[in-house]
Amino acid sequence: MPPTPPDVIRVPPVQRVFHAQPAPPASKSITNRALPLAALARGASTLRNVLFADDTRYMIGALQQLGFSLALDEAEKTIRVAGTGGEIPARTGELFCGNSGTTIRFLAAILAASPGDYRLDGDERMRRRPIGELVEAIASLGGQARCLERAGYPPLAVGAAGWAGGTCRFTQTLSSQYISAILLAAPLARRPVRVALAGPVTSEPYVRMTLTMMEQFGVRCRMRAENAAPPAARPEAPADAEAPAEAAIRDCVIHVPVDQPYQPRDYRIEPDASNAGYFLAAAALIPGASVTIRGLGRNSMQGDVLFADVLYQMGAAMFMDTAMVRITGRDRLRGLTINMNAIPDMVQTLCVLALFADSPTRITGVGNLRIKETDRLAALQTELTKLGARVITTADGITVFPPREIRPARIATYDDHRMAMAFAVAGLRVPGVEIENPGCTAKTYPEFFTDFLAMTAAAR
Repeated sequence: MPPTPPDVIRVPPVQRVFHAQPAPPASKSITNRALPLAALARGASTLRNVLFADDTRYMIGALQQLGFSLALDEAEKTIRVAGTGGEIPARTGELFCGNSGTTIRFLAAILAASPGDYRLDGDERMRRRPIGELVEAIASLGGQARCLERAGYPPLAVGAAGWAGGTCRFTQTLSSQYISAILLAAPLARRPVRVALAGPVTSEPYVRMTLTMMEQFGVRCRMRAENAAPPAARPEAPADAEAPAEAAIRDCVIHVPVDQPYQPRDYRIEPDASNAGYFLAAAALIPGASVTIRGLGRNSMQGDVLFADVLYQMGAAMFMDTAMVRITGRDRLRGLTINMNAIPDMVQTLCVLALFADSPTRITGVGNLRIKETDRLAALQTELTKLGARVITTADGITVFPPREIRPARIATYDDHRMAMAFAVAGLRVPGVEIENPGCTAKTYPEFFTDFLAMTAAAR
């Protein structure tokens, strides 16, 4: 049994430069897509470099409860999944999803597209995270889903006769997970499904990830633009230049076939780009320090790899090729004005770095942070203020004015893994930064503080 984490951990400041090649664990987002894709495939799949953390354990446990056969080898980080060709073995079930948004949302859509009768619930925090938009999308496709206690929120019941198919529309959706959930489940419908995206898509790289993984498992969707050019493929760029941008997914219709069943794969999961961002930020904060992450680069499916470009814009040196990214700290950090709609999970880290910048940092396009594990904009305002910053929040953004002197503080984490990991970065430059409830990182990275403190041990 792993040791019980402390209630508070103090991050020791570094005294000199460090050069490190940390190995963050596998991507939660990819793992929690690969698991249901493999379960729905026609045959056995082997998933390699699997993440075993709270969020993925909820997905694993739910699939097992639904009757899927999963052979786990945590030491080797592999899972062998016996796919059932789109059939859910258990026709009834009550699934507890904790605070795992991908688990409850992906399975709600998949089970609603399948004959049966299911109930999905989560912990107290999950019951405050909206799901009404997904319920409406399921209904528009002929499926049945209803919230059992409070309109628009879990717990919910899904199932009955499955989806008829047809068209559902998303307009300025609160979460890309709703779109991904519909896409993942759509091949189970009786008729083809069309997913119409009107306007910008929040966290759109995650929708791209879903489409890519569906194709890797045998289902190729078609995208037709409406009133806009179709999204372009990721272009090549010089390895030492800015990370390439992609055309936005918006004003288009995604056509999902029902005659292309998911196929089994031997599938290796990338390192988690979101968790890699904390190590890259640490290098950006310390002049002369460098961090190299292997297995991530321009070929990554994860949008959060583009946080390296944000660090570059702040003044860090960046090198990126197809499967590696390196950040090296320079003499100073610049404040930014930036829309982070595509990679909102990295906003907390950017706000912490903004404490050390030479001018204010203004972040827009991230209103969905108010419905994450906590209201992240409100939490950031409270905790950054403790460190001496002046902070202004709006409905969809935050501005951080760096203080003349950063104060030591004990940081509340709100049971939010990203608050704990992001504010740990500040402790590398500021003596006396303490992180409450460090064990909350178990949601996606149980060993985070062990790895983070080991990376800088020789520089203290």
